[in-house]
Amino acid sequence: SHFIASHIHQYYGVGWERVRMVPRGIDLDIFDPAHVSPERIIQLSTAWRLPDGVPVIMLPGRLTRWKGQPVLIEAMAEMRDVLGWADMRCLLVGSDQGRTDYREALLAQARRLGLDDVVHIIDDCRDLPAAYMLSDVVVSASTDPEAFGRIIVEAQAMGRPVVASDHGGARETVIAGETGWLVAPGDAPALAQAISDVLEMEIVLRKRRAEQAIAHARANFSKKRMCDETLGVYREVLNPGPQA
Repeated sequence: SHFIASHIHQYYGVGWERVRMVPRGIDLDIFDPAHVSPERIIQLSTAWRLPDGVPVIMLPGRLTRWKGQPVLIEAMAEMRDVLGWADMRCLLVGSDQGRTDYREALLAQARRLGLDDVVHIIDDCRDLPAAYMLSDVVVSASTDPEAFGRIIVEAQAMGRPVVASDHGGARETVIAGETGWLVAPGDAPALAQAISDVLEMEIVLRKRRAEQAIAHARANFSKKRMCDETLGVYREVLNPGPQA
């Protein structure tokens, strides 16, 4: 990302003439809504015991504090208490990787806020494309800047509405107001409002945003583009020009 390129330039003194920025790519054959069968979606919904018609908000990512799971839990309480959402599901999809104390702290936070039936931790998901298709909103609530933020690009490729923290790589992967929403990091009320705005979108607008998000992901973040541009850097290193 340009965010990381700027970090390299600022903190390591690498001149801009030596920096090449290649966006991370995703497999667009895997992350394609047309390639996810209804059976896969139903199977996952059944396994996760999701009730029909209830909005699903998903935050994929390992369980670690800087990923912002506590901010999303606070936002769920805000949505219920201030914005009037009576029933919803919040899925935190990712392994704790041995951080059992943090996992228990998240569950305790949900209990304290009366969100036991709302917040669910999903340890293992072997079909993330289907999980995206189950979701009404995909969230990246990172409190520290992401170097890139792959899940937000994957979700856009699947045509899902995304809400991300307004810093780091998300500023480059999300076109605010067109392919997703950006909110201030750590601001639970702002996150709640953005999620609520997404859920209240009219169907026609939701479809238009999905089309914009898919086109954006396909044009800028394909695995093929990443590989081609990386190979281009290798060729440049092997065959430096007179200015190198």
